[in-house]
Amino acid sequence: MDRVRLTARQEDLAIAAAGLLGGLLLLAFGAYDARPGLPVWAVALPLAAMAVLEFGRRRYPVWTVCLGGVLFGVAVYLGSLMATLLMYTDLLYAATLYGPARMSKVLQLTGAASTLVLSGLTWRYGSVPGALLVAVFCGLVFLTPVWTADLLRRHRDRAEAERLRAEQTALLAELDRRGAVVAERARMARELHDVIANHLSAIAIHATGAQAVARRQHRDRDEPLVEALAVIRENSVQGLAEMRRMIGLLRDSGAEEPYAAPRLAAVDVLLDQAGAAGRAAGLRFEAVEHGEPGGLPAPLELAAYRIVQESLTNAVKHAAPGLVRLDIRYGEDELEITVASPYRPGEGRSVPGARAGLVGMGERAHLLGGEFTAGPGEADGGDVWTVRAVLPRTAEGGGRA
Repeated sequence: MDRVRLTARQEDLAIAAAGLLGGLLLLAFGAYDARPGLPVWAVALPLAAMAVLEFGRRRYPVWTVCLGGVLFGVAVYLGSLMATLLMYTDLLYAATLYGPARMSKVLQLTGAASTLVLSGLTWRYGSVPGALLVAVFCGLVFLTPVWTADLLRRHRDRAEAERLRAEQTALLAELDRRGAVVAERARMARELHDVIANHLSAIAIHATGAQAVARRQHRDRDEPLVEALAVIRENSVQGLAEMRRMIGLLRDSGAEEPYAAPRLAAVDVLLDQAGAAGRAAGLRFEAVEHGEPGGLPAPLELAAYRIVQESLTNAVKHAAPGLVRLDIRYGEDELEITVASPYRPGEGRSVPGARAGLVGMGERAHLLGGEFTAGPGEADGGDVWTVRAVLPRTAEGGGRA
């Protein structure tokens, strides 16, 4: 069950109403001590005025406690009413808690002085036991609310200081973390530029040189060797361009050509590249789309593109001759990708990083809350290797470039 939370204004109103209603109830039952011959309304007036002051206990603590002291003296002179006394102690408490920092010392001095004066007068014109009772009563009225509020204010200020210190520590830790991330991104960018990008550049240069040699030898463009060289050069140049955009993204250098995440609309380009690379191996590629794409979240579209790209790359490397079919189904709640390629048990060769692509595709799907499966099966009377990913359209994060 949820607790009802009141605003500061509502709390002040509740305190004033409770004090006023409680005082009127005491007056109705005659639970008060008034001077002889005074009517009841003479005791009720200070009660009502004290209840009005309760409205400003937070906004005007100094003025309310000063006027409350005057009303308290009038109330004591006219008649003793417990509700008026309790509301005055609440004004002392509020003035110490919400007023200026020096208010505590002022009220403690005035309360101690009032206690000494009243107890001294009682001792001078009365008795010692009476003076002791007056001292205890005045201490409870004038000093106890001030000490209680002062203790609470110190704890509150200490808690606020600790909170600010914790926020400052968290801010410094966040700045350190961001600095470490920036440094690591810069290191990764250097490694990609110095190692991977240089290797791709060397591949592109050697492929270009090999094409020049083939042209001098007057080789036909349809010759498998010449086609392979063209595919190697095209893929290396494209990979080098994407690598450089990725390096720019890691360095956040504000380059004129920022890194743009690939989209599913570019699947035709992937099919053309895969068809050119797998033509010599007897592979054919086709794609079928079902449904309307609509608006897809960027992380979902990036993950789907990478899964299609990796699946087609694996088909080029491992599939048996035949048709590789890509099915993309746009549902209302999910996006389904299926890539089926010819497969014969025992075929394929082991290459460095084998199965890393399957692990990466599975991670992309699971980070978006989707499903991923890959393995051999049967379709249309033949063995196929099927990659299937189901991604929810509501996915908003987790895609990695």
